[in-house]
Amino acid sequence: MSLVTALISRRRHRLLGRPVQELLALYGMEVPAAVEIGPGLTVFHRGFGTVLHPYTTLGADVTLYNGVTIGRADPWVPQEQSPMRRVVLEDGVVVCAGAKIICKEGVLTVGAGTIVGANAVLTRSTGPNEIWAGAPARCLGIRRSADRPPRVPGAADSRSATS
Repeated sequence: MSLVTALISRRRHRLLGRPVQELLALYGMEVPAAVEIGPGLTVFHRGFGTVLHPYTTLGADVTLYNGVTIGRADPWVPQEQSPMRRVVLEDGVVVCAGAKIICKEGVLTVGAGTIVGANAVLTRSTGPNEIWAGAPARCLGIRRSADRPPRVPGAADSRSATS
């Protein structure tokens, strides 16, 4: 467990909570105590510049790179008047450097095993094991097992050509 993930796991501690939040701020991270985090969180590059909205839920084995922002599309509206309810990253989601996940209304869910590419701006829910990139983000493919490259919709399947 890295120092940053150890700090994140202790941010709700009764006595250490405030000093831990200040240490995370030195790393340029904002992870409010209200954020729900499952086991196995991995944060690369000390998560520098990462900001998570308090109404965020991270499932098990989520990976966050630096510069990730998870928030709402209407920060000028008081939270209680916002139609945004929650952002949920299911188990095994990977959010690459600089990606923004912005919820407009309701609950935005990033499906289990989904990859959100670097500098993507994701504004809608995804299915499981999808690959999203771009601004605005769009689905570029489906993730397969780790030993095979992802299948890209519309691309020829090289395995069927050799059969």
